[in-house]
Amino acid sequence: MSRIGRLPIAIPAGVDVTIDGSTVTVKGPKGTLTRTVHSNITVAKEGETVVVSRPNDDKMNRSLHGLTRTLIANMIQGCNESYSKELDIVGIGYRVAVQGSELQMNLGFSHPVNMQIPEGITVEVLVPVSPAKIRISGPDKQKVGQFAANIREKRPPEPYKGKGIKYVDEVIRRKEGKAGKGGK
Repeated sequence: MSRIGRLPIAIPAGVDVTIDGSTVTVKGPKGTLTRTVHSNITVAKEGETVVVSRPNDDKMNRSLHGLTRTLIANMIQGCNESYSKELDIVGIGYRVAVQGSELQMNLGFSHPVNMQIPEGITVEVLVPVSPAKIRISGPDKQKVGQFAANIREKRPPEPYKGKGIKYVDEVIRRKEGKAGKGGK
């Protein structure tokens, strides 16, 4: 049996889990998430826990068991307390601002970079100018991580001066650069 898949998922107070066939809906103070699980996997609500089970030990069912349990646990945690990612934007003249449902960034290009903020995601600008800092948060762990990765992709950190967009906890290995010309 899967070590992760067999663990029951506790439902915290204030979160409501509804299971309709293979559709799992989680409602909480931070939002509502819905996911359709694979037809081979059985999801059941037993009291204040959610239990995920599989019909047999086929390779596909074993792999789906732990995955489904983790996805449902992430939905429950996200609806109870949001997921968030923080990004540092380092570089001279690099600026960030939120205009309505759009994130505007000046990243040293000849034009500003505008990104549409996805539905259900909130973006806070903690520090607007370099080194700028933004926080991306929302109930869906996958959406938050993907949007943060899309932002980072616009100007990844470079190893010589450390300029670019990086996660707050990310460590950039710095390089030394060119050595000066030696003696004659």
